Amino acid sequence: MTKNEKPFVAITMGDPAGIGAEVTAKALMANNIYQKCRPFVIGNLAAMDDACHKIGEGSATNLVQNVDDVRGDSGTVDVLDIGNLNYGDIDTGKVSPIAGKAAVEWVLKAGELARDGQVRAIITAPINKEAASLAGYRDIGHMEIFQNQTGAKEVATMLMADQLRVVHLATHRALRVACDYVTTENVLAKTMLTHDHFTRWGFSSPRIGISALNPHASDGGLLGDEEEKQILPAIETAQSMGVDATGPIPPDTVFNQAINGKFDVVLAMYHDQGHIAIKVHNWSKSVSVNLGLPFIRTSVDHGTAFDIAGKGIADHESMLEAIAVAVDLASDNKLR
Repeated sequence: MTKNEKPFVAITMGDPAGIGAEVTAKALMANNIYQKCRPFVIGNLAAMDDACHKIGEGSATNLVQNVDDVRGDSGTVDVLDIGNLNYGDIDTGKVSPIAGKAAVEWVLKAGELARDGQVRAIITAPINKEAASLAGYRDIGHMEIFQNQTGAKEVATMLMADQLRVVHLATHRALRVACDYVTTENVLAKTMLTHDHFTRWGFSSPRIGISALNPHASDGGLLGDEEEKQILPAIETAQSMGVDATGPIPPDTVFNQAINGKFDVVLAMYHDQGHIAIKVHNWSKSVSVNLGLPFIRTSVDHGTAFDIAGKGIADHESMLEAIAVAVDLASDNKLR
């Protein structure tokens, strides 16, 4: 691909029993997407046909055998079907190891294409972690799957919605385990990873707000000592290396400060600390971006929504945002 050619981007369809095919089909009806990239779906052709029929937007599918076959034309959904699923075996809205296996295999195929340089970015629709586990997969999150596939050493998940961006120290860990993950070494590593990526994405000196773990940032040790013993030493080391890091800041304060422009990004200590802030701020536009992988990966920031799957009522705004962020990074290496 030459510099002026539009990049190929792969969208994994997600769990075929969920809303992934629907939100993908709806998003790919947006004409402006095709102005900057050539998108295609890695998934099941019959499932995408069904989704296109249900949304009734006059779209059609096109089966491709490889990336070179992708047309990238508005109004046509190019589908790379690796032949791993009989769509008739799936019950919409129900957890299934068959669906979980197929969904993970599509993710692995996307990672393979990105690793080989055939696609510039991956956008993922939601998989169901229970279904993936029933199918025998230990790595039940996209980031963990890609990390093991590529051998990436230091990775992190960032959620973003509008001007609020939140990197997570720990993501898919039980809360009791996540608290033990708050060490000086881990906080420093994620702070430096965040600094490096934001610098690469056009922030000359990214301002990083570091959240505390405990309420009130421990109130001087009355509510825990992780701030003094683990988080603060990491911040001071990062500052000595020229990083604009501030904290530890009480969790009930730092996100509002970021929304008001004080920080470019926040480092949260665990999954729900960051996720709740993002989703309350703007659920529909929140997207996920991975740091540390050897390729661009963004994702919708919602689940498989089995309760509304197959009804044609799923909101595709997050998928639109995920595609837009991925394309910006792939085309201009700039974060929205």
